Amino acid sequence: MGTGSGDVMIVGPYDGEEGAQSRRKFLEKSALGFGAMALKVLLERECLGQERNANQSPGLPIYPLAPKPPHFPARAQRVILIFLQGGPSHVDTFDPKPELTRLDGQPLPASFHSSGLNLQFVKASETRLMASRLPFKRRGQSGLEISGIFEELSHFADDLAIIRSCYHDTFIHGPALNLLYTGSILVGHPSVGAWVLYGLGCESDNLPAYIVMTDGTFGARLTKNSYGAGFLPAVYQGTVIQADGTPIINLSPALRFARNEQRMLVDQVNLWNERHADIRQDDSRLSARIANYELAFRMQVAAPELIDISTESEATRRMYGLDEEATAKFGRMCLLSRRMVERGVRFVQLTSTDWDGHADCEQNHLRNARGIDKPIAGLLADLKQRGLFESTLIVFTGEFGRTPVMQGKLGRDHNPYGFTSWMAGGDIKGGKVIGATDEFGFRAVEDKVHVHDLHATMLSLLGLDHRKLNVLFHGLERRLTGVGDDGSNDLTPRLTRA
Repeated sequence: MGTGSGDVMIVGPYDGEEGAQSRRKFLEKSALGFGAMALKVLLERECLGQERNANQSPGLPIYPLAPKPPHFPARAQRVILIFLQGGPSHVDTFDPKPELTRLDGQPLPASFHSSGLNLQFVKASETRLMASRLPFKRRGQSGLEISGIFEELSHFADDLAIIRSCYHDTFIHGPALNLLYTGSILVGHPSVGAWVLYGLGCESDNLPAYIVMTDGTFGARLTKNSYGAGFLPAVYQGTVIQADGTPIINLSPALRFARNEQRMLVDQVNLWNERHADIRQDDSRLSARIANYELAFRMQVAAPELIDISTESEATRRMYGLDEEATAKFGRMCLLSRRMVERGVRFVQLTSTDWDGHADCEQNHLRNARGIDKPIAGLLADLKQRGLFESTLIVFTGEFGRTPVMQGKLGRDHNPYGFTSWMAGGDIKGGKVIGATDEFGFRAVEDKVHVHDLHATMLSLLGLDHRKLNVLFHGLERRLTGVGDDGSNDLTPRLTRA
């Protein structure tokens, strides 16, 4: 609209569709559309403080990863999920069983194998009890009993809230992994990290909001389903960072551009992509691609500093075990995790492989624990000394536990009916145990905590009500904790200080 002085006055952002269309056309014709891109950034920032209606599904803001307010005051701002893929044995790590030790080598009582226990590779009626050969000790002022394979982690016993009564009923790796990662045994559901981003957005403009690392390989068991967005918009999926070699490939552009030239190129590509997406609004992959182009441009400045651990002191490197072959890989993952949450990354997911102790459970666990014990202890110590421990929720779990009966001579089969997870940080009162399994460790019997309860607790500690964090998909209000009443055993009141 002319002002009579040769200047142009841009109408306000809420003057109706006609005004918006006129303004957009003017800006697109000016300077090859870069004015429109500048306005787009301003409007995105203006929407960062949008609040969603608590009684409806969260709407997708103009910038989908913009920070969003929680449903209620949060006790933690970010999450580090440490996942022991393969199924760590709870009776060899965090759930001591004196009765199992007393009856070592004897047949399982008839009351157990007559009650319909379904196992994968052994028959409960045809095998014998096998006690842990790994000694437990009382740790810290709280006296928590923890296996000797976690000697370094045991120094933080008074910070851990150990949940010994986790359970579900899926004893096959694939569905069990899906359940722990996504809340469903089926593929195609959003991962925990994707739900957290959907509910809270990201604190960082220059780094991915959700980062995934593993000390193994992304194969048949560790697929995109473990960090994907499922039926949520694709922008919420995790970003994989390599634990070996160069963590982020193609970080530097193949062609040499001046920074301002590259900025102009990215802006123009984004403009064309947005026009393409305007007529394909049901395909969230397009908006995710646009957001990723923009993020990749900004990461070229922020990410090199993030992954450059050469600036860390020798004392810090030793604390994570970077100077030891057995701990160097997972130690680097833990150190990068601290650097990530320090820089505003919302959700970090670390996977340790492979805890599937079918043949020789003791040796499998000794080897694997040697690789992660010191790095995890170093992570907790580092978060504490940097003032990040109280604002960071650390969750430690696997997809199930293992049987108290032997498979073969030295192995243990899968056991989803009772297993252990623990949490720390995020205002959690440590040095405590919640729930229990039976005298042998077969089933959760006291204060049972289903996987949906575990997820509901994680969301609650972040200020999210799992019943309100939902999305309409195929006619159902989907959520991380299922569509029924699952997740009702939210442990937050018993885990936290207040």
